[in-house]
Amino acid sequence: MERFQNTGQPDWDWWGKLWPTPGATLRDLGIGAGQSVAEVGCGSGYFALPAARIVEPAPVYAVDLDEALLDELDALAEKQAIENVVPVHGDARNLTELLPERVDALVVANTFHGVDDRAEFVAEAFDAIEPGGSLIVVNWYDRPREETTVGDEPRGPPTELRMTPEETAEAVTRAAAFELDWRIELPPYHYAVVFRR
Repeated sequence: MERFQNTGQPDWDWWGKLWPTPGATLRDLGIGAGQSVAEVGCGSGYFALPAARIVEPAPVYAVDLDEALLDELDALAEKQAIENVVPVHGDARNLTELLPERVDALVVANTFHGVDDRAEFVAEAFDAIEPGGSLIVVNWYDRPREETTVGDEPRGPPTELRMTPEETAEAVTRAAAFELDWRIELPPYHYAVVFRR
């Protein structure tokens, strides 16, 4: 299988300009104490590490294809004395094989636009989430890349890969029996759509 498209990991300073308080963003998206969480395409842990602080002692499964980024996440978790992050190396289209248990929340931040077979991925996500749990998709708005600048440079995926919130909702609900729960704006350039299993 091909890798997800355009899922390169920017540095933490870059993310900090978009989300200076990632923990607050996660709480706004419904992540709460005691929930088990999986993050797909976690990179070096910009969301996985704050999620672990919120849900401790429940686990956060940090899933990524890039072993070097998972090693970085592991080192950061150790440095920050976070013990409930579980790095998981593998292809997220095999979530049910990768995860040791179903999770209460599955976070897909800035990678859904690059998934080549969304129906296959969404079906796996559905099976990886506890009944009543949530799938949270954070995506770039469907705006020209030259209009989404960070540090005066165009950022984010190529324009042609971007999806509207409606396209994201349709792709998810068409592929599995998720119910659209709610949507939230994440200024300046993102939105999140939350689905209930």
